[in-house]
Amino acid sequence: MTAEARDAGAEEDPAADGGRPLHIALLTYKGNPFCGGQGVYVRHLSRELARLGHRVEVIGSQPYPVLDEGLPGLTLTELPSLDLYRQPDPFRTPRRDEYRDWIDALEVGTMWTGGFPEPLTFSLRARRHLRARRGTFDVVHDNQTLGYGLLGDIGAPLVTTVHHPITVDRQLELDAAESRRRRLSVRRWYGFTRMQKRVARRLPSILTVSGTSRQEIVDHLGVRDDRVHVVHIGADTDLFRPDPSVPVVPGRIVTTSSADVPLKGLVFLVEALAKVRTEHPAAHLVVVGKRPESGPVAQAVERYGLTGAVEFVKGITDAELVDLVRSAQVACVPSLYEGFSLPAAEAMATGTPLVATTGGAIPEVAGRDGETCLAVPPGDAGALAAGLNRLLGDPGLRARLGAAGRTRILHHFTWTRAAEGTIAHYREAITHAPPPPGTGSPAGGAVSRTGAAAPRGAPAPGTGSSARAAVSTGDSPEAGEASGSGTGSAAGGAPAAGAAASRGAAAPGGGPAAGAAPASGTGSSARAAISAGGSSDVGGAAESGTGSPADAAASSEDAPAPAAAPEPGTGSPARAAGSSGGGSVAGGAVSPPAAPSARGAAEPGGAAAARGAAASGGTPAAAAAPSSGTTSSARAAVSAGDSSEAGDAAGSGAGAPGRGVPSRGGGSAAGGAPAPRATRAARGAGSSGVGSVAGGAVSPPAAPSARGAAESGVAPALVQGVADVEIDCESRATC
Repeated sequence: MTAEARDAGAEEDPAADGGRPLHIALLTYKGNPFCGGQGVYVRHLSRELARLGHRVEVIGSQPYPVLDEGLPGLTLTELPSLDLYRQPDPFRTPRRDEYRDWIDALEVGTMWTGGFPEPLTFSLRARRHLRARRGTFDVVHDNQTLGYGLLGDIGAPLVTTVHHPITVDRQLELDAAESRRRRLSVRRWYGFTRMQKRVARRLPSILTVSGTSRQEIVDHLGVRDDRVHVVHIGADTDLFRPDPSVPVVPGRIVTTSSADVPLKGLVFLVEALAKVRTEHPAAHLVVVGKRPESGPVAQAVERYGLTGAVEFVKGITDAELVDLVRSAQVACVPSLYEGFSLPAAEAMATGTPLVATTGGAIPEVAGRDGETCLAVPPGDAGALAAGLNRLLGDPGLRARLGAAGRTRILHHFTWTRAAEGTIAHYREAITHAPPPPGTGSPAGGAVSRTGAAAPRGAPAPGTGSSARAAVSTGDSPEAGEASGSGTGSAAGGAPAAGAAASRGAAAPGGGPAAGAAPASGTGSSARAAISAGGSSDVGGAAESGTGSPADAAASSEDAPAPAAAPEPGTGSPARAAGSSGGGSVAGGAVSPPAAPSARGAAEPGGAAAARGAAASGGTPAAAAAPSSGTTSSARAAVSAGDSSEAGDAAGSGAGAPGRGVPSRGGGSAAGGAPAPRATRAARGAGSSGVGSVAGGAVSPPAAPSARGAAESGVAPALVQGVADVEIDCESRATC
């Protein structure tokens, strides 16, 4: 039964809390429950929500979530990515026939330049999927995607879970980096955290799993504290329970490490094991996770001669995992930081005594030192060794802490409690949700920032640019976004008076509005590519005096409007997905990108005019080579959402090649050779790195030149050291 049918009064049995059963869309861009806490969260929460009488549709990308079978109302919808980080070929380049649309091109381009694209690209795909199914769901629950695509109207009220700010992981890895190249790699990989900060500040309701995480979301992400609510998660106490029939292996220590990253503190546990074995020679460590082939942990195992004393297991079943934890004399959580620590809760639920650090929210879960666990400072191998030695040598203490630990989990941390608390916040979000777009608003729901009907047509001379073309209602641009005075764009419609013309904004019924050229002096859209609900980057505003319509590629659902050339003085969109290698979007397909207009290039402002990214039928406009001295977009579409570090802008004087596919040498294909200084060299991802898209396939990228790397501020390590970036990121990609 759909949400609309329920609203119409159709009868159905009440849920466990006595309220109306809800139809829930649970989003997760990473769903593997055997590698990382997010997949575990989705699996167990979806099961308990279904048991409480609700319909749950998990919408996820690869690795796909694994759900419990046999529960009515629990289903999985696959929303596939290109699966760029799959095993055994992570960081692969897809075949030409794998590309489906401009989002795929953006995903590959970001990966090619060392970034992590999945939070952004999954959010864009999810937005398209949810809007196409408007009226199906009562509420949408996002599991820490925090992508631009989930802002604005997605067809149902949004509730978001943030387990902990990923900025914490980023800082810990930067602190552990030993070289400038490594720090550059870390900054680029975690570029998406800037997007997540901006999105988090605009969300009406955020759930988190601990009080510690709540405070860090306020401090790190800048979210108002009254918008962040704690709903503790827990262990599956039916699965993780004591079983005396499982023999305990003397000296066995078990830990879980989903990735070889500093956050997990595994290197300190390996060092502690070497100390412990001097008193307990039978002591050995079993790590639930992938064995690292290189890096600090592998080096520590070799340095201390522990090859035979450290075992890694991966891909085991739930039953095998539970028996492994039961068989250990001691469980250990050596993390420097955790937003909750499911491994601690699960070990305690089995009755296995725990040694854990006090990093992050671990004490909130594990309890007081000496009562339910032994607590030690994070990053202290000596303290870990002392705690392990104490437990291994004291059977009475092991029995007491094991029993007390299970009692604590049963009283405070179960998935049933988590589901009940989550449902309460769903109902609150539904109660306070604004009316759907178009309800009571004139002109088919086209609304300006002030709520007035948005007249269609070209803006008057002198108006500023729209900082966020698609869903700007209710949100102010970030600092430095240069939104002109009186600017504002229509939500899914034509721009309000005083805003730059929103070419391709949806007219009533979903069709594009008629394209109209902005008047002389108007500003350009700061980020047309992904501003459907998102803000533009800090400092990402268009240059003063330039401007063009906000191209149709801004909306992932709408086809482009008929093309119209900009008036004198106007320029190209600052960051348009279609013009930066992605072409324009027409009915879900990507057409070849049109070349900059020679007229627009030579006109005042210096920026190339995106003249006719696609004609009304999806055919690209006639190509023309840019004139000498034209300038390219300062930041290509690959940076959309995960803004680059300072100095990532394209060099002055680099213009976009003519229509067609750039060659590997950087030249352009048929359609017009670029004039002098018209070869785009900077950032091989969005424009020259993704190549052009024709008929759904992306051409090979043009190699960035050394000059381009220098002009754009991108260190040669990023351009020439792709292999090093892959090695740096491989542990993250496995999960």
